[in-house]
This record gives sequence, C-alpha cells and structure tokens, in this order.
Amino acid sequence: MAGIADDEIDDTSAPLIEHLAELRTRLIRAVIAFLIGMIICFGFAEFILDFLVAPIEQTLRDLGDPDPKLQFTSPQEYFFTLIRISMVFGLALSFPVIAHQMWRFVAPGLYRNEQNAFLPFLIASPVLFIIGASFAHFVVTPLAMAFFLGFADVASVFSNLLIASPPVVEGAEDTGIDIVFFGKVNESLDITLKFIVAFGLCFQLPVLLTLMGKAGLVSADGLRATRKYAVVGILVLAAIVTPPDVVTQIILFTVVYMLYEISIQLVVIVERKREAQLRADGYYDDEDEEADKSTS
Repeated sequence: MAGIADDEIDDTSAPLIEHLAELRTRLIRAVIAFLIGMIICFGFAEFILDFLVAPIEQTLRDLGDPDPKLQFTSPQEYFFTLIRISMVFGLALSFPVIAHQMWRFVAPGLYRNEQNAFLPFLIASPVLFIIGASFAHFVVTPLAMAFFLGFADVASVFSNLLIASPPVVEGAEDTGIDIVFFGKVNESLDITLKFIVAFGLCFQLPVLLTLMGKAGLVSADGLRATRKYAVVGILVLAAIVTPPDVVTQIILFTVVYMLYEISIQLVVIVERKREAQLRADGYYDDEDEEADKSTS
C-alpha cells in the first residue's frame, strides 16, 4: 500500500514540478527582456526626459520665461532620475515580450474558444494604456502645469499689491518680491509620471469590466444599478491620484465616468453574444421565456 501511495504522489507531483519549472523559465525570460529594455532606454533616457518635461517647458515659456530650467540639488539625483525613466519605459518596451511569456504559460490551460476570447483583451490592454498615457501627457499635464505655475504667477502679483511698500531708495525701482520657479528634475518628473500611470491604468477599466462580464462576475444591469456608487468611487479616485486642482480632477472624473458607461455597453454586447450562443446550442428556450413573462 505504501508503494501505491508513493506512486500516486509521484504522479500528481510531477505535473506541478513541470509547471513550476515552466513558470521559472517564463519569469527568467521576462526579467531578461525587462533588463534589455531598461538598458536600451537608458541610452535614450535624456531624450525621454526632455519629452516628459516638455509641458513644463512650454508652460514656463507661455508665462514669459525665455529660458526655462530645471535643477537637481544632489549629485546622484539626476542619475537616479535617468534610472527611474529607464525602468518605467524599459517595462513598457519589454511588455510585448512579457505578455507573450504570460500568454505562453496560460494558453495551454485554456480551451480554443477561451483563447480566442482572451487574446483580444491582451492586445487591447496596452493600446488603451498608450491612449490614456498620451491623453495625460498632451492634455492633462499641460493644463495642470498651467494651473499651478499660473496660480503662482497670479499669487505673486497679489502679494506685491498687498505687501506694504518699503522706503524707496532714490534711483532704485520698487518691484516688490519676485517669486521665481526653480523646479527640481525628480519632482517635476514625478508629477508627469503619476499622470501617465494614473490615466493609463484608468483606461484599463473597459478591459477589466468586459472580462468580468465574460466571466459572469458582473452584468450590465448590475453596473447600471451601482452607477451612483461608481460616481462616488470615481470622485474619490480623482481626488487621490491627481494634485489638488479642480480642473485635473474634473477631467479625470469625466474620462473615467465615460469609460464606465462605455464598459456597460461592452458588457451588454457580451451578454447578447452569450445569449445568442446559448440559443444556438439549444440551452435557451424562447417559449419558456415568454411563459415566464406572461406569468410575471
């Protein structure tokens, strides 16, 4: 009996060991792809940094600064800023390889129809992330920078008007207190990356809810019924992931709420396809449905 039990244990443990070995191989390949992408992006990190801080530069020029500058206050700050950029964009560059490794590990455990259903979402996810990140960089970040830096410019004007005028020295011009923006590289980059990541993730909402709809975890009627709670949740999300300016929060709320409504329509399409498939397979009886409606 002990020998039989040992054989059964060996038979059941062998597939698990094979899966773990395959998972290790996929993870190693994903990590190697990430490191290669990070090294490649490090070579272009300065150009990427210029691209990321372009909204700040343009805003400063619009406010009258002919030669805008960003500074770093510690010897290692600029280097680690480039490393941070390399990690973020290296991950984005290597994502197709990482996603392919994930797919190769998961796909053998799925039926063909499940593979055909899941693959479009795997393609749509990075596309929507790029759309959200582009929207954040080209629309949201310039508006936020114009608000913050423009507000500081207006505040300096008011401070000059309210501060008591000091004794005027003959021959000197009284210009009040000058409030000048000396931006740090890492802090300015932090704001830009937060916008990019936040909007990129928020644009994943249709993918997430549609997948949950295909799995039967959510329904269109349920999403409509919880719409008021979703509005509150989106407002809280907008307050957390964006700086405390009303314009950016309104933009994020509007975009995410529109994505929520689009997700409801996508779930409706999924449910209609599921119902049509059930009718074709003979699991759905129209006569029973009409009888239920007449009795209700």
